[in-house]
Amino acid sequence: QVQLVESGGGSVQAGGSLRLSCAASGSIISITAMGWYRQAPGKQRELVARITSGGSSNYADSVKGRFTISRDNAKNTVYLQMNSLKPEDTAVYYCNAAVRRDYSGTTYSYWGQGTQVTVSS
Repeated sequence: QVQLVESGGGSVQAGGSLRLSCAASGSIISITAMGWYRQAPGKQRELVARITSGGSSNYADSVKGRFTISRDNAKNTVYLQMNSLKPEDTAVYYCNAAVRRDYSGTTYSYWGQGTQVTVSS
């Protein structure tokens, strides 16, 4: 099995910063991609940012220029640095990892438990 453990959420005023971390552990051969998604009350879960093992990244338009995703492949950890936070960034943030558990080529998707980010105006 594979576990994703997130940390770093909390409450901050608009304009502030937070840094989220997500560490993957368990039966892992490699992780092809890791990402952060978020879900606000009454809304669907949406992609925030994603990064491949090679370092290629993509972002939701709403966070470009404010959020930065990075990863430490040796530690199977992904980070999300969030700057200039806005009230509309308030949501539960979920970590996702695309994991290879064996040498068959199959990739499995795993999710963290979620961490709350609240931005007050």
